[in-house]
Amino acid sequence: MADIDCWADKAYRGAGGPFRVPYRGRWHNLSRGQQAVNRSHARIHALGERAVSILKAWRLLRRLRCSTTRITDLTRAVLALHLAAG
Repeated sequence: MADIDCWADKAYRGAGGPFRVPYRGRWHNLSRGQQAVNRSHARIHALGERAVSILKAWRLLRRLRCSTTRITDLTRAVLALHLAAG
């Protein structure tokens, strides 16, 4: 298994393994350290969420019928163009 962290939301609490979830509880009940961890987690998690929403908006990947290697290369190319245009 690959040693890759997965920044998940609170629904994955208890999943263990590579899943990293924020501390649970109300913001004012968390310590400053826990708040800092949750803030950092939210920043990282938001990047993944935004990337998924961009992929869905492209509608490019819905009907692709090719190898996963080619899909990865295609996604990287389109993302590079998207970032260059923005």
